[in-house]
Amino acid sequence: MIQAARYALVGVLVVALQIVFFSRLRIFGASPDAVLLFVAWFGLQFGRRFGTTCGFILGLLLDFAFDTWGIHMLLKTTLGFVIGSFSGPDREIVSVLPRQAFLGGLLVSIIHNGLLVAFLAIQAGAANNRMVGSLWIGSAVYTALLGLIAALFARR
Repeated sequence: MIQAARYALVGVLVVALQIVFFSRLRIFGASPDAVLLFVAWFGLQFGRRFGTTCGFILGLLLDFAFDTWGIHMLLKTTLGFVIGSFSGPDREIVSVLPRQAFLGGLLVSIIHNGLLVAFLAIQAGAANNRMVGSLWIGSAVYTALLGLIAALFARR
């Protein structure tokens, strides 16, 4: 019970950091998605059911903050479900190497950001090259670099 409360607190802290800090770390319009990495890690650690629940709750909090009603919730829930499907049956703590964190973060964020750009373009009724270049590709690389840095600090 205490462990679950600790992970819930960390999840809310990651969302707060995403809203206050990471969304303002823009490079050419691209910003990293720490919540995406947390949901992917959580799903990998604890399985499909907990990954889905984590993605739903954190995605809902992001939808409240960014006024994208349902988009983050749908994408993060789906991500938690899919990544949680790759979780091992013995549920040991997974040690992620830095190159695995970078490549996994890049793959997951390319898929996630591609769907995010598509849904945001549908919601806004418009699309432009900046959405594809900055939000999709740029943010995917930036998120992968954040995953690499997090994996480097986690190995110490």
